[in-house]
Amino acid sequence: MERQSCSGDTLSLKRELKRKTLHLAGLLVPALYILVGREWSISIISIILIAFFIIEPIRVSFFRSKELLERMRPYITPDVYKFLEQRLDKMMKSMREIEREEERLCIGAHIYFAIASLIVIILFPKYIVIGAITVATLGDAVAALIGKPLGKHRFKNGKSLEGSIAFFLTAFAVLFFILPYGYNMSFVIPAAILGAIIGTLVELFNVPPNDNFSNQIFISFALYLLLFLF
Repeated sequence: MERQSCSGDTLSLKRELKRKTLHLAGLLVPALYILVGREWSISIISIILIAFFIIEPIRVSFFRSKELLERMRPYITPDVYKFLEQRLDKMMKSMREIEREEERLCIGAHIYFAIASLIVIILFPKYIVIGAITVATLGDAVAALIGKPLGKHRFKNGKSLEGSIAFFLTAFAVLFFILPYGYNMSFVIPAAILGAIIGTLVELFNVPPNDNFSNQIFISFALYLLLFLF
């Protein structure tokens, strides 16, 4: 049997739209930070992360549930088996529409995102955190939604020049809008450019362990270092 790995795969545009719609829920994290502050955000995200870790083994094992159902077949009636099979097929179809292939075997992107959000909230200043998380959420979504249908110039990893440009412009706009709430314009413009470049490169090369993790960390760290120059 061919061995599956945790490397990335591609989704159709329709499936990508569904996935990115769900992905935009990540914007709740900066919204939470603005509404309830740093300490409460840390507490709430920590609780959510614990819940994710509890649910994750169940989610991963769910894709092996067909095998379990087949083992149960001798002990249940044909009608019950048919009912369970139909419900299971329907649920698996829905999950496959938004999950990448590697996420059926490995940690889901939502866990990487939550861990990174917790780290940056703990370590970095407020508006750098809000900007970095918003870029990681919106930039990734826009890059996929532009790159999928309009990407004509492809890199070896399947990403497109058009998607990368979309990420850069989105990231720059987000940082240019958010950072002035905490910093003067002499910092904002170079920070927006630097953050957009870093985020674009991380997304393009899918920096390990996962770009949902790496984008927040790298952007926050780069902007924090730049802050010392101002």
